[in-house]
Amino acid sequence: MQTTIVSADWLIAQDSAAITVLDASYFLPTMGRDGRTEFAEEHIIGAQFFDIDAIKDEANPLPHMMPDAAVFEAAMRDIGVCSDKQIVVYDNSPFLSAARAWWMLRYFGHRAVCVLDGGMAAWKAVGGQTEKGVPTHEIGDFSAAAPYEVGLICFDELRRDVEDSAADQIIDARANERFNGLAPEPRAGLRSGHIPGALNLPIGSLLDSTGKLKPAEELQKLFDEAGFDMGVPGVTTCGSGVTAAGLTLALAILGKTDIRLFDGSWSEWGASDAPIE
Repeated sequence: MQTTIVSADWLIAQDSAAITVLDASYFLPTMGRDGRTEFAEEHIIGAQFFDIDAIKDEANPLPHMMPDAAVFEAAMRDIGVCSDKQIVVYDNSPFLSAARAWWMLRYFGHRAVCVLDGGMAAWKAVGGQTEKGVPTHEIGDFSAAAPYEVGLICFDELRRDVEDSAADQIIDARANERFNGLAPEPRAGLRSGHIPGALNLPIGSLLDSTGKLKPAEELQKLFDEAGFDMGVPGVTTCGSGVTAAGLTLALAILGKTDIRLFDGSWSEWGASDAPIE
């Protein structure tokens, strides 16, 4: 059972009937790209599209907030996910958006889920086949269960903890310029800055020039340099809860799973009157 990352060589050697492959490509609103459109143009053969923007709490105005178990379960069945299958999630994004799908699946109890290291580029580099269009599939039998080695924290709890100086250590995956309030946010109406006391480790710093995650020892060094204490529980955050999952994935690779993701992230905190730095 694979639970964090796998190589393209590993995936290409597997029996495709035993693996469910999901494309979770996602792009910022300012990037002029659309994951579903690009999926239809080219994707790993047999993959289905995991739409981060659609698999969400429709009643919440914030971007792609976590849905309840029933909504997630229905969405997974609709794209052919079964509870007894190994799932491999990949993306063609510059910031490891596949980690968001990995985190959501683990939150709803699926243990056998991992991320394809290097995504689409790595797959094509080893001669992996791709196709276009929207492939047909059978309806899955996915059943949601209790979270597996991941957690979630809501705005009210995090704000209370921050204001009481009782928050777990917080680490933010946004670019340094956004974290420090020196660059505008890609979503309108948000203040600039970061949650008081937060650390900063931009998601891009975890990836090498090919888009693969850096080796574990380098990841550990990056968290150490950011001031993150592996002996203390943590909270990951970012702009809207996507790249925060990349930090959560990297920490899981290092064996640290007492991590909660702040789902609303800066889209919620920056739009509120909560304190900022």
